[in-house]
Amino acid sequence: PSLCREYRYKTNITFHDNATVSFLEQRNLFFQPDMSNGTEEDYIIVPNIIMMGAAVMMENLPRFLKYLVSKALAGLKQEAFMNRTVGEIMWGYEDPLIDTINTFVPGLIPFKGKFGLFVQFNNSNSGLFTVNTGMKNISQVHMVDSWNGLKKVNYWRSNECNMINGTVGEMWPPFMSPTSLEFYSPDACRSMTLVYEQSGKFKGVPTYRFVAPKTLFANGTDYPPNEGFCPCMQSGIQNVSTCRFNAPMFISHPHFYNADPSLVDAVEGLHPSREEHALFLDVHPMTGIPLNCSIKLQLNLYMKEVSGITQTEKIKPVVLPLLWFAESGSIEGPVLSQFYTNLVLIPSLLDYVQYIFLGLSVPLIISAAVLMVMNK
Repeated sequence: PSLCREYRYKTNITFHDNATVSFLEQRNLFFQPDMSNGTEEDYIIVPNIIMMGAAVMMENLPRFLKYLVSKALAGLKQEAFMNRTVGEIMWGYEDPLIDTINTFVPGLIPFKGKFGLFVQFNNSNSGLFTVNTGMKNISQVHMVDSWNGLKKVNYWRSNECNMINGTVGEMWPPFMSPTSLEFYSPDACRSMTLVYEQSGKFKGVPTYRFVAPKTLFANGTDYPPNEGFCPCMQSGIQNVSTCRFNAPMFISHPHFYNADPSLVDAVEGLHPSREEHALFLDVHPMTGIPLNCSIKLQLNLYMKEVSGITQTEKIKPVVLPLLWFAESGSIEGPVLSQFYTNLVLIPSLLDYVQYIFLGLSVPLIISAAVLMVMNK
């Protein structure tokens, strides 16, 4: 696998009179050679993402148009799979196929020039967030007020699915209850709810662990509230084509963890496991600050044979994993030490001091009572 490290920082920070603050969160990606099994110059065989995605998108277009595209693909020697370097796949490569599709079917794909899996995400931002500062109501601190000026999105087919709920995913209001937490993910184009699993400790600091329920990416048949995210396929994958330029893209847990077994069986080399692929957040309940987290999503491409486009012949319908988005980390070093001192050690010492004073006061009270009785 090839791994990248993501760096984030906030810009355009603006405080408003209604106790909210808006900001852009920029993100930059860097290849991590020490954590990768190979280099950016290594060649690998992967699906021809542009061609296969465009083919599925053209499935309902007139046959003669698909015939022209098929002939153009043959002239460009385009096939269902391609052999390219890791660097080209991640950071972009020029392909005459892009110009060809834009010529025959204008507007089908929303980009020109280079195409790469990380082109859209690198040196970009996740949109303009406006969140509550908590100045008027501490229970609303960090909660999203709007995203890109929207109170709700319009990607999905129900009001419930379009709602922007929770926080940005970095912190939550203090004094949490062991029930659930929510955050809005621009990458997933939706709000996600995690449920309480258990209480624990991280390096001595009390935490609540929240995990993704099995219904997070369930289809509308298995979990009716998710009907708004449909059209659906098997449970465990969510159709995000409406927020990915109508490309046949799906998100899931890595290795199709918690998904229909047929998805795993269709692709060799997948081994879903709770330890490697589950999503969780360990949050300090008093402050709402995450101490340890592992947020992982997998982006998948739906491939199939499309009648009229010969390059897709004999391709059985399959949802093929393309890449992971993983945000894992924990509070370490001096920050964790300060956290432990202020929120665990000092309160514990105060509790002990309280009992010490109580222990010392009991004999004094008894002595005073005895003296009063004797004086009488």
